[in-house]
Amino acid sequence: MGNGILDIGITGLLTAQNQLLTTSHNISNADTPGYKRQQVVLSTNIPQSSGAGFVGRGVHSTTVQRIYNQFVVSQSLQIQTQSQALDSYFGQIKQLDNMLGDSTSGLSPALQNFFSAIQDVATNPSVIPSRQAMISNGEALVARFQSMDQRMSQIREDINTQITSTVDDVNSLAKQIADINHQILLAEGAAGGQPANDMQDQRDELISQLNKIVNADTVRQSDGSVNVYVGNGQALVVGAQTLSFKAIVSPDNPDNLTIALITGNNTVQLPEDQITGGTLNGILSFRSVTLDSAQNALGRIAITLAQTFNAQHQLGMDLNGDMGGDFFNLPPPKVISALNNNPASNITAGISDYSVLTTSDYQFSYDGTNYTLTRSSDNTSVSTTVAPSGALPLTLDGVSVTAATILANERFRIQPTINGAKDIAVNISDTTKIAAAGPNRTNAAITNTGTGKISAGTVNPLPLDSNLQQPLTITFHTPYDGQYDVVGIGTGLPAANQAYIAGTDISFNGYTFQISGSPAAGDIFTIAPNLNGSADNRNALLLGVLQTKNTIENGTASYQSAYGQLVSQIGNKTRELEVTSKAQATLLKQTENTMQSVSGVNLDEEAANLMRFQQAYQASSKVIEISNTLFDSILRIG
Repeated sequence: MGNGILDIGITGLLTAQNQLLTTSHNISNADTPGYKRQQVVLSTNIPQSSGAGFVGRGVHSTTVQRIYNQFVVSQSLQIQTQSQALDSYFGQIKQLDNMLGDSTSGLSPALQNFFSAIQDVATNPSVIPSRQAMISNGEALVARFQSMDQRMSQIREDINTQITSTVDDVNSLAKQIADINHQILLAEGAAGGQPANDMQDQRDELISQLNKIVNADTVRQSDGSVNVYVGNGQALVVGAQTLSFKAIVSPDNPDNLTIALITGNNTVQLPEDQITGGTLNGILSFRSVTLDSAQNALGRIAITLAQTFNAQHQLGMDLNGDMGGDFFNLPPPKVISALNNNPASNITAGISDYSVLTTSDYQFSYDGTNYTLTRSSDNTSVSTTVAPSGALPLTLDGVSVTAATILANERFRIQPTINGAKDIAVNISDTTKIAAAGPNRTNAAITNTGTGKISAGTVNPLPLDSNLQQPLTITFHTPYDGQYDVVGIGTGLPAANQAYIAGTDISFNGYTFQISGSPAAGDIFTIAPNLNGSADNRNALLLGVLQTKNTIENGTASYQSAYGQLVSQIGNKTRELEVTSKAQATLLKQTENTMQSVSGVNLDEEAANLMRFQQAYQASSKVIEISNTLFDSILRIG
């Protein structure tokens, strides 16, 4: 009996000791990241059969288990990776929002100052300081475009740096997870399958850190290891083996770094839409959805401003009596050859209609039979069968490919507006080159006896007629019969005996004017070159009108309203991300609290357990003491 009681006391002592050790371990790791509370699982020993029934033989520790809810942990990881993606996206777009919406450093003040200077030239067309102010404010506007584009390019470079850094972090975490998989396999094998709780906590913490970078899904294997899959199911860790990520130059855009997977000796680019969750998804989504579009939108405003302003400027006359030239340098589309293309392959791309440009990039490809031009934002495309002649130009949204030397399965990326803000420049430094005047002057002869009046007239849109400044004379018939003749040099001049209709447009040699009132017999009206027209402001007025004229988005937006739309889009998206990221962070906090309530260490509870297990230890010691007393009593009887 004594030995039986002693054995039972010893089992109680040992299990109480294990419980005290485990509780102490919990208390020591209360603040350890990723630690999950542990508890000793007890089972009764096999009882001994006797005539009086089964007599108990004490207790033993079956295992030490983690208090762990896989469902809550999985839910927390999913919410965590979404929260990190939103926070990362918000952190990036906030930079854009601050820049675009700034009342002093944004584009709006520079636009306003430039057109105010144009109005000053219209008021004082012959005053050189006014003309110099127009050029200076044009240069300030160009500098504002360039500085904003430079900031966007800097953000793009920062994203490339972050991609490189996060790829290194992913590879490091993957290696650590694989290493600890191996350690757990060895440890649990040596312990007869008992769980290596602390190592599993460390592995879970590593997976959590990886999940913050990119969505990580786990599959537990029968040997205790965990396989890790990222994105849309790409294996990263398989047992003790790892694959690795690599930051590579995008085959379609050398300005961007993207993600590739190294498998053996092969480097395979991963589609960016397969990289879901985490900070990596956040910065890639920001770049592809917001940054590219914003930089294109700013470039579209710049090149549309340059093109429309140049077109109007060329319709005027400068102080030297010459037709106006380009006020701005107009950046051409950027064409990028895919990395796998033959070096000799090339295409010629241009813009045929600036008013319908979008903020998207385009891809031009050849499948061996067809040329295809595709809008990248929504994959809308146009195609043409390659024929000996007539296959090109191929046009979509005002973007035209006019020539191509390309092999089958090759492609080119066309960015029609990306360099608009970067490369726009003022082309004029000489104040006399500003074409503020109209090129022609209309007059009514002082000998006219009727009430007919001729308007100042306007120059027809480009291209200019070569006979624009040839003098023309309009003479009404004598006796008056409601008809007139046109005498002069030009192409397409009307035949004699033209019927007069008051106020209707009359166009000769690229010039349009109107005659109103009631001309009399023999009345003469002339159109002649505007010699010595230094005080003429007609073209300057038309240049000023461009400030509010709808010239963007198929004639639905002005320069300022297009910029306002950009600011509004970025602002609304920023606010949306701010709200959703805060909501996601709150949801994550709630989930973490739920997980902590299950797996976290409660010091009050552990303190109570210490007292309980101490009493159990003391009670078992008392059992051993009683066993010893009983044994001594038996010895004394003998």
